[in-house]
Amino acid sequence: MRFSYVSHLYCPKCSATYSADEKNNLCSCGSPLLVSYDYNSLKEKWKKEDLLHREPNLWRYHELLPVKKKENIVSLGEGMTPLLSMGKLGEEYGITTLLMKDEGLIPTGSFKARGSAVGVSKAKELGVEELAMPTNGNAGAAWSLYAARAGIKSHIVMPKDAPMITRQEVHVAGADLKVIDGLISDAGKLVGEAVSEYGWFDVSTLKEPYRIEGKKTMGLEIAEQLNWELPDVILYPTGGGVGLIGIYKALKELAEIGWIEKEKLPRLVAVQAEGCAPIVKAFEAGGKDSEFWNDSVTAAFGINVPKALGDFLILEAIYETKGCAIAVSDEHILQEQHHIAEREGAFICPEGAATFAAAKKLRQDGWIKENETVICLNTGMGIKYPETVPMNVAVRSKTERL
Repeated sequence: MRFSYVSHLYCPKCSATYSADEKNNLCSCGSPLLVSYDYNSLKEKWKKEDLLHREPNLWRYHELLPVKKKENIVSLGEGMTPLLSMGKLGEEYGITTLLMKDEGLIPTGSFKARGSAVGVSKAKELGVEELAMPTNGNAGAAWSLYAARAGIKSHIVMPKDAPMITRQEVHVAGADLKVIDGLISDAGKLVGEAVSEYGWFDVSTLKEPYRIEGKKTMGLEIAEQLNWELPDVILYPTGGGVGLIGIYKALKELAEIGWIEKEKLPRLVAVQAEGCAPIVKAFEAGGKDSEFWNDSVTAAFGINVPKALGDFLILEAIYETKGCAIAVSDEHILQEQHHIAEREGAFICPEGAATFAAAKKLRQDGWIKENETVICLNTGMGIKYPETVPMNVAVRSKTERL
């Protein structure tokens, strides 16, 4: 068997094709490129039983990943995060089976490690020496650390309001870090100019094809962890939306090779903050793409993306699975973040808490039914956002009685 059954790259808008053995960014029409595989051969030669004795990381699915040679893999042990029962919350919400896919327990502390692991590995295979990207924090931290492990120089631009710990992660990785007074969209413009001037490889969200392939392993894992019986609903915190696009791609590919039933895909929910909800606005209008969201602001900084390059792919995933897009307030996000820690002992990031706030709201509205299996994606550690948990505890004398 081949290590990877990668076939080629293709454009979802104009259907142009590109080689997976060359450095590629966007299609000539401006669309992101997606990775295709030899699904007929996979269906014939790759079996579920092949997974039984493999290491519990995302590379267990190497046949359906784009890295052709095992020696090019750059790994920190990422993948196979737990799928936890959230029974107390489920009882409160009125959802019989409420689960959390906890991406906080992964290298670099967020789901961004998946995209960077596969993206950096493929960049290494293609001979990339320097890469550049804008980031809201966690992606830059992950890509800089994985790039350091691969021996690739990274150039990272992030807004000054990004979580401080992510800035420190980029710095300690030895990356070229620039902090700007602006949003990720402003950082993206600076990266675009630098890429043109210096010839760095642009790994901005969806401007290279392989980040999606790492993110899609969340979908592969969910299917395997549920013994190939899919949930009814998956809620995902959506900024650039690569994870949601990836999960949808994974499920379609599993259906293509006959591992799951294509008629039973879960309803995908894009969760955004009320202060930055371009996908929700587009969904409510029945649109196929979104408009730039002016003056965006939210405590869930990772989803503060005014305009996603892959917005049309996010909306397609929602429409095709009969899902929806929903916005929740920062007040409810932070309330739920505290409540989840108090009730379930899980200190999750505000983006992850947004999915629980959304699940609660959708259950109240009747969109989620009581007996459905619902998965909320927590995309990172709560400890990376200490500013969301203000506290003031007095220091007592060491002789003072408790």
